[in-house]
Amino acid sequence: MAGKRTAPRRQTRKRGIRPTPAMAGAFVLVLAAFCATVLGNTTDANSLSSSKYQTISQSYIGPDDSTSGGQVDVSRDFNRSLVKKQAKLQAEQVLQAQADLAKKVDKQSDLLRKNQWVLPVTGYHLTARFGQRSGLWSTTHTGLDLAGPSGSTIVSVASGVVKSAGYEGAYGNRTVVTLSDGTDIWYAHQSRIVVKAGDRVDPGQTIGYTGSTGNVTGPHLHLEVHPSGGGPVNPEPVLIQHGIRP
Repeated sequence: MAGKRTAPRRQTRKRGIRPTPAMAGAFVLVLAAFCATVLGNTTDANSLSSSKYQTISQSYIGPDDSTSGGQVDVSRDFNRSLVKKQAKLQAEQVLQAQADLAKKVDKQSDLLRKNQWVLPVTGYHLTARFGQRSGLWSTTHTGLDLAGPSGSTIVSVASGVVKSAGYEGAYGNRTVVTLSDGTDIWYAHQSRIVVKAGDRVDPGQTIGYTGSTGNVTGPHLHLEVHPSGGGPVNPEPVLIQHGIRP
């Protein structure tokens, strides 16, 4: 029995989808929306938003002001002549400051020098102190006797003005110097006086020389201290108070 012939099966070809311009545009829109969503939700600590950038930038450029708008004007173009002039002015200011300081130091040094006290003689030894009694004196001894070779230099113990200078009986050749506080210093028994009344003397300035004039037993300087021109006081503590020890 002859078989029944069947018609051959047609094979159908699948047709691919060809992208059109409209489809490409839609895809771009979808991709853009996806990226916006991902980037908007990121938590990356290293990313900088515009607000963060402004905050960090602010710390570098300083606060805003009406004149500069918060910006720092940095220029690489320097005015060399202006910089040189400024440097010269600064150097002059330093020199002036140093000169002013030197003047202050000199003034203070001069003030200290004028207010210092010194011993009136050197190479001496004490032969009599204040308050001692002896047949050599009509009363108690009123000063310090600093014995030494005749002709030894006598200097003013402090700054002052010569009140008197001349022969004074038992005191022999005597010089009286009045200090700035009114204290009188007596220098007695000098062989020679080299200052006169009215002279201004400084500490350590020569005023005469030791001798044996007046009521004495040998060459020495008789030193007395009379506060405010009054009666004598013990010279030793006064000298110590002013930094010198007889």
